[in-house]
Amino acid sequence: MDTAETTTGVPPDVLADAQAVIDSVSSGKPLDPDVARRVHERAQRIREEIFQQRGLLDLGVPLIRELRGELPNP
Repeated sequence: MDTAETTTGVPPDVLADAQAVIDSVSSGKPLDPDVARRVHERAQRIREEIFQQRGLLDLGVPLIRELRGELPNP
């Protein structure tokens, strides 16, 4: 097992793609299309796994309403 995977639990290819994204954002240069494709594919796989395990999670509106509290009556 690679040292990076052992110490962080994150595979080296994922760390390399994350570093490429960070470098792209910090330098303002466009992200390599291959890196963007890999990141997108990984995100889609993770999204699908969560959907299969948990179903549709509709959290946004209920959380915003809870944080906002009751609206004043007109």
